[in-house]
Amino acid sequence: MGRGNWKRSRTGREGGRRVTELAQQVSIGIDVGGTKIASGILRGGELQERHVQPTPSSGWEAVLNAIAARVRELQARHPDVVQVGVGVPGPLNADRTRVKFAPNIYGFTDVPLVDGLEERLGVRVVLENDAKAAALAEAHLGAARGTGSSVYVTVSTGIGAGIVLNGRIWRGRHGIAGELGHVTVMPGGPVSGAGLDGALEAVASGTAIARDASYALNREVSTAEAFALAAQGQPAARRIVAQALKHIGVALADLQKLLDPEVIVIGGGVASVGELFFQGVRAAAEEYAAPFAPVTILPAQLGADAGVIGAALAAQQEAA
Repeated sequence: MGRGNWKRSRTGREGGRRVTELAQQVSIGIDVGGTKIASGILRGGELQERHVQPTPSSGWEAVLNAIAARVRELQARHPDVVQVGVGVPGPLNADRTRVKFAPNIYGFTDVPLVDGLEERLGVRVVLENDAKAAALAEAHLGAARGTGSSVYVTVSTGIGAGIVLNGRIWRGRHGIAGELGHVTVMPGGPVSGAGLDGALEAVASGTAIARDASYALNREVSTAEAFALAAQGQPAARRIVAQALKHIGVALADLQKLLDPEVIVIGGGVASVGELFFQGVRAAAEEYAAPFAPVTILPAQLGADAGVIGAALAAQQEAA
């Protein structure tokens, strides 16, 4: 079942008014990841029937079949639900009907997700990037609730972000606004999954931290272990973690100078290590943004549910 009712009566800004409006709707949210598919129903601001299942590894058709089967199960128990939102990692095409590529999901290249699911289900499907979906969730029902502008940043296997202005995702001209992980911070540095050298996620993501720690210590080291060793004072681990956090903090300072949001919310598996992560990121962000403006950085509140909630909210916004 759900994790409590996140409805709020705060309606002093447009974002707050949208919370009140959307809280009256009901929709299904699907969050597709490389290893699991999470789903649930958002009813009156409360997440219900949360379910997690493995992501099929035999291609995109199998993934769509698994999503459709889960949606039918939910529709059978909740016949008043007609809106379906799906969050997927990776870039989407301009009209958000196809997934260009999702590097962590086998066979997910140029996938006609909206058409494929609508044919299977006979209902309208709204597609959203997973980081943007989580940004929407945190803006309406999480750490950025009640603000007029916020940026959500996820630091995990990769680094992604979503920008929310007045309760809605800001996409930009080509729909790529928020691709913070692919901003170049070290020209000539490690090559990212997108083929760019020195991108932020290539030097500061969980994958990058584990890679560098494994190389420095000459054995396999996970991201969690790298942080644990850093906390214990292991010199190489401390340096690797500190460098990664500084890269993230500097990028957030630049984000503050560029967009000047009210708050930056950080979630994802790497951020979940806690205070060590936030101390390093905040210190760098404050140092590099100090002459211009303070940077308000908050931990995400919705955890693993943010993707499902955000996908459901995306569907509700499209229907509103």
